Amino acid sequence: MSVSTTDKTGSQRPRLGGDFSRLWWSAAVSSLGDGATIAAGPLLATHLTDDPRLIGAASVAFTAPFILFGIPAGLLVDRLDIRAMMVRIDIGRAVLLTVLALGILGGWGGLPLLYACMFLLGVGEVLCRNAAQVLVPFITPKTGLATANARIMAAQEAGTGFVGPLVGALLFGVAAALPFGVDAATFLCSAVLVSRIRRTRPIRSGPEQGGGVLSEMLAGAKWLFAHHLLRSLALVSCLINLAGNAMLAVLVVHSGRELHLGPFGYGVLLACQAVGAVTASRFAPALTERLGREGALVATAALIATSETVLATVPSVYAAGAALALFACGTVTWNVVVVVLRQTLVPQHLLGRANSVYRLVAWGGLPIGAAAGGIVAAEIGTRAVFGVGAVVMAAVAVALLVGARHRWITRAEQAPQATDTH
Repeated sequence: MSVSTTDKTGSQRPRLGGDFSRLWWSAAVSSLGDGATIAAGPLLATHLTDDPRLIGAASVAFTAPFILFGIPAGLLVDRLDIRAMMVRIDIGRAVLLTVLALGILGGWGGLPLLYACMFLLGVGEVLCRNAAQVLVPFITPKTGLATANARIMAAQEAGTGFVGPLVGALLFGVAAALPFGVDAATFLCSAVLVSRIRRTRPIRSGPEQGGGVLSEMLAGAKWLFAHHLLRSLALVSCLINLAGNAMLAVLVVHSGRELHLGPFGYGVLLACQAVGAVTASRFAPALTERLGREGALVATAALIATSETVLATVPSVYAAGAALALFACGTVTWNVVVVVLRQTLVPQHLLGRANSVYRLVAWGGLPIGAAAGGIVAAEIGTRAVFGVGAVVMAAVAVALLVGARHRWITRAEQAPQATDTH
């Protein structure tokens, strides 16, 4: 792997290089387009049907591949030329969105076409996000991994969580096909940027090759579940996603009933998360360096617990905005630490598959949290959802503190690791 130089100025910020800049711009541009489509897809569905189940199915179609194709995506990422794969997927997504835009303009873009396009876009997203995480260690110095991952996550959060949806909603008001056409253009830009990346991961055979497709897919799972630290972090990530998605699932209800906000106010409230995410991208590497990775994980769990506590106890719009910013700071910082750990601890030939299994476990908390949050809010109220989330995250913080006292990350890095599953 090529390693670039490190800036020896007082800031001690690593120079991430031109290849990383191209990857970052690719992530930023395509995430903005993704956010526009994420907003415009359900809006298009409302123009085609008034059945809430059919409207919600557009979002389900986009997110289902994250669960269904996580492990196969990891296998493909480990087998193929990452750069070439990302370019082809971006071009394919641009073609899909162009077809959808033309269908809307021509009057034949109904719900089946929308569902098919959203589903295939989700498949592409699973592949490209996994591939980008695997590519980062090959185009940035090891000392810059935390900074690099933080910047990419901030770009993705701001694009899909705030700027993109706002742009998508505004463009849809002008013309229903416009946001999808713009998204197609962003993917073409992304393809050009990725194609200009000079370095990439070498294509090499892992020691498990020859055991069949099923054996290769299971290799990443076997390695991950045998690794105590990463297995534990995957389970903790599941709990964080459970508590966080329960909170987000009922936030729209809470903002209307408790905070008396309309749709625009709710959008501004969500924007506070983007502010927190961008802030975390700036300070997460320095916080991790100052507290150590064990301390940083404890701090992030405490931040999330604090944000849930504020939402549960303080009926203020400003307090809610600050709480959501804290929540985003905590989640982005957590992701920066654990992504770097996976990039450095997992053998390179298993990284795609181990990443996909980790995400499968971590994302398992998303649908459970959303369902649980809705049930608790209906029976007791939205504040109860936040209160339960605060208790869960406080327990997580205590467990992480115990692990920090035993230096579990440092010990895992010093322990000899097997390079394959045989």
